[in-house]
Amino acid sequence: MSVACVMLLSPLAACTSDDTKQPPQRTHSSEPGTATAPASQAPTEPSVQQPPELDADETLAGRQDATSGNANVEFVKGKKGDALVVAVRCQGQGKINVSVPSVHVSFPLECLTGEISTTYNQVAVTGVERNGSVSVHAPSSVRWSMTIGRGAPVAEESPDAP
Repeated sequence: MSVACVMLLSPLAACTSDDTKQPPQRTHSSEPGTATAPASQAPTEPSVQQPPELDADETLAGRQDATSGNANVEFVKGKKGDALVVAVRCQGQGKINVSVPSVHVSFPLECLTGEISTTYNQVAVTGVERNGSVSVHAPSSVRWSMTIGRGAPVAEESPDAP
């Protein structure tokens, strides 16, 4: 079963990926209104050959078909105020590191043999509206694909929220 998350990185003065506070993660389901389904009812997982899909209200900014090893994926300029969405799908044993160097943001992703994982990360910091690239550092044992999009930032959840 694939796992998908959304992270919102709050803009902080002079922040880097090392000192950025990560807010709570939320589950992103491919089927509206469902969080998870029992294994017997789970839909067929997409192949790592297919880059992840964006939500209907998000626009495409860049895409990378199935790849092994390291790569840079370019993305186009967006509207001021929009967040950058980085969706990665992977399979194979190993840890990959995904980074957006222009805004000093990065996140690791643990990939597993025989399991396809899809993770959605939303970056909402100053500078993501410009064009740039996402860098992926991955071992050759991991196959991955990526979709980069733009959309309205997700409201940050309060730490006191139930």
